[in-house]
Amino acid sequence: MRASSASAIDLRPVGRVESPLTDPAQAPRQGDEGAPDAWLVVDAGYAEAAHDLAVGDELVVLTWLDRARRDVQVTQPRGDPFAPLTGVFATRSPDRPNPIGLHEVRVLAVDGLRIQVSGLEAVDGTPVVDIKPRLGPVGER
Repeated sequence: MRASSASAIDLRPVGRVESPLTDPAQAPRQGDEGAPDAWLVVDAGYAEAAHDLAVGDELVVLTWLDRARRDVQVTQPRGDPFAPLTGVFATRSPDRPNPIGLHEVRVLAVDGLRIQVSGLEAVDGTPVVDIKPRLGPVGER
């Protein structure tokens, strides 16, 4: 096996989040823990990519958690001081080397390039990296 060299990754946001959540410390830890409805605002250059999104669709939204720390490798899950230190790759902590957020949501409304979704715990202004359809469990694919 050949060792690979580090290289730059050209990652471009496709939109941003509009949410009543403005403070990461006040945001729910997961979307199913009380996250409010929010909007995905798709950049005009990606209008064709968003064309077929419809009410009821279940999506996985990838975000860039731009306010997260990138120097964290271990954490105490859910900020519990009694929990053992755990490597971030075994957690969903936003603080990690590459702070990519993963959010399972359902489309509630589509208004042009604005997609209203349920249960998005990302804060207002968070860059959206990609939007994908949600797949069922491995056994149901």
